Amino acid sequence: MSAVKGDLEFKALTDIFEKLELTTKRTEMTALLVQLFRKTPAEVIDKVVYLMQGKLYPDWMGMPELGIGERLIIRAISMATGFSDGVVEKEFKRLGDLGKAAEILKSKKRQAALTAFFGIQVVKPLTVTRVYTTLDKIAKTTGPGSIDLKVKLLGGLLQDATAKEAKYLVRIVEGRLRLGVAEATMMDALAIVYGKTKLARPVIERAYNLCSDLGYVARLLAEKGIEALKTMAVTVGRPIRPMLAERLSSPREILMKTGGKVLAEFKYDGERAQIHKKGDKIWIFSRRLENITHQYPDVQDYARNYIKANEAIVEGEIVCIDPDTGELRPFQELMRRRRKHDIHTAMKEYPVSVFLFDLLYADGVDYTQKPIIERREKLKSIIDETDRFRLAEAIITDNPDEIEEFFLKAIESGCEGIVAKALHQNAIYQAGARGWLWIKYKRDYKSEMMDTVDLVAVGAFYGRGRRAGTYGALLMAAYDPEADVFRTVCKVGSGFTDEDLEKLPEMFKDLIIDHKHPRVDSKMEADVWFVPQIVAEIIGAEITLSPIHTCYWGKMKPGAGLAIRFPRFIRWRPDKGPEDATTVHEIAEMYKKQLRRVEEAKMP
Repeated sequence: MSAVKGDLEFKALTDIFEKLELTTKRTEMTALLVQLFRKTPAEVIDKVVYLMQGKLYPDWMGMPELGIGERLIIRAISMATGFSDGVVEKEFKRLGDLGKAAEILKSKKRQAALTAFFGIQVVKPLTVTRVYTTLDKIAKTTGPGSIDLKVKLLGGLLQDATAKEAKYLVRIVEGRLRLGVAEATMMDALAIVYGKTKLARPVIERAYNLCSDLGYVARLLAEKGIEALKTMAVTVGRPIRPMLAERLSSPREILMKTGGKVLAEFKYDGERAQIHKKGDKIWIFSRRLENITHQYPDVQDYARNYIKANEAIVEGEIVCIDPDTGELRPFQELMRRRRKHDIHTAMKEYPVSVFLFDLLYADGVDYTQKPIIERREKLKSIIDETDRFRLAEAIITDNPDEIEEFFLKAIESGCEGIVAKALHQNAIYQAGARGWLWIKYKRDYKSEMMDTVDLVAVGAFYGRGRRAGTYGALLMAAYDPEADVFRTVCKVGSGFTDEDLEKLPEMFKDLIIDHKHPRVDSKMEADVWFVPQIVAEIIGAEITLSPIHTCYWGKMKPGAGLAIRFPRFIRWRPDKGPEDATTVHEIAEMYKKQLRRVEEAKMP
């Protein structure tokens, strides 16, 4: 039986999943997605995109999770196969993968037991719509009897699933799909299918950057074509993907890169926030576009009371302050506030101020395409500034000495450093992009590896001696935006407290995979591989050439990459996604600076 018109058999999706698991080449992945999207009706392409991402909605919606854990999935598999919970659990322990356990047990299911339980004999092939809507119902089911209903709904899907479909269905429910397909690859495939060429990719990416919802973009593209995306507008309540900054370590280099004049702003040590206002309704989104509105009722009040526009999208940094002195406190204290369950107590213990640095939208006008000076002037005009809600401190200058002086003032004030922003007419807000329009100049950049970097954990090595039973070190990688992969740069084992080490296995357990992730480039063989997701701040003694690390491989010297020598863990960065990590190009720039300093030291 084929899917009804406007739908797609779930088998078509799982067939592609299986092929994606067998390749690590982005070109092959793109070709497979093109094949899938070409056969997908417009009515369900958004659902296909979400399911491929292992989710039901974009993260920023803050929608409920499925709420069906390991024990309940085991019950559902039992119902769908006729095997006892104990048999399912035993198979799971043997394989270490509930999806594979479901696949094997489905292939030997007892049909008589199934018929007795479900009271039906006809198996209906699964469709994308049925899978999606049932999972959606599972997520939204609450109250008395909800657990049993969730299990029965999942059991019903698994009953009609083939063995292969059962494997991937369970992995979706667990949040362990992990196909290695990045959003960039999906956008390439959408461009080929609906734009006839990869050259349509920038239009798709721009639309995605404005709405942060790839499923919505795919549906609009499939139904109305590429021209519809060109008129995509900023919408209050839908987060815009944030603009990112490069980094340099001297005011003169910054001025050369930006055209000779900059707006320099304090870089506060807090949580970047995108604040949306529509009347009295307020949304707050994190740097990773998670909806964090409920965590900051005080910031909601500030936005409601001090943003004079009826509709606006502004960006700023939420910073913890000392309740007695008003001095800025470090990022770690803000994270303590986020971990507290009683938000009103947390507000008193860890009060915050908001320092605004950009305007993206105000009362019907999209400011993302306007230069920074116009954005900042308009931002100032719509804000009633107070001690707790005000513009970031800034200067405009073309003098490197003034930049250095302002930088030292920022450090004295408890900031990380400054951000220098180009002032020319093309200095628009580049949503979702990293470029030389914004440049970070931080305190740690003043010396060789006094500079901290943000790296992604891609694997781990088992501990020995006192660290037996946990991980002794993590394999860390920098991000290569051109190839959309993570390239290793160090193995870090120092800087962790005993408490940190004890928590590592639990922290990474849902990210473990049985092979190197397709987006990881590593010559080292880790004991355990992870999905690249968790970011940590690392410091080291220096950057050196390395025959075993793949960061910037072969570009400084044939057969060598770049590595961080004597790395040390500083802190976790839950506010950063993997693509926000330090890039391989930034690591290379740091290394080049070290070489220049060595040469300068040799000069008489």
